[in-house]
Amino acid sequence: MQNKGFTLIEMVVAVAIFTLLVGTTSSIFLSSIKTQKQGLATQEILDQTSYLMEYMSRSIRMAKKDISGSCTGIVKLNYEFSGQCLKLRNYKDLCQQFCLDGSRMKNEKGEYLTSDSLNVSSFSVTLSGATQNDDIQPMTIISIDIQGKDDAAIKIQTSVSQRNLDVEK
Repeated sequence: MQNKGFTLIEMVVAVAIFTLLVGTTSSIFLSSIKTQKQGLATQEILDQTSYLMEYMSRSIRMAKKDISGSCTGIVKLNYEFSGQCLKLRNYKDLCQQFCLDGSRMKNEKGEYLTSDSLNVSSFSVTLSGATQNDDIQPMTIISIDIQGKDDAAIKIQTSVSQRNLDVEK
């Protein structure tokens, strides 16, 4: 007797194996797409946060003492942080500030330094040696918490010392 076909059990087993292979392949493919999407969101938040911190650090490092007090509000003060705004006199002798406006960082011109796809949840500044009366070189510690798309979040902190020596004038 010659058997020229498949039995029902053979057919069910073949379909089950095929379904298992297709399901596993699809699951791996969807998982890799999700991982790539999260990686891109993390890369975007890192790029923008790095730019923001580098821009702010450079301005703080190159800042000058506000001799007249017209920028910081206090005579001979290096930096002033109040009301979620960091104020300083930059190397061009212009008043510069970095403020948290809602969930975005902006400068003294009202231009946003972070995109609307990011949410700045915390902006804090710790100042030391900012006054003329101490013998400490001015140093600023900036801490920022930022959350982006797809639950990508970063907490970043940097310490910046003023480039120019803090000598009495």
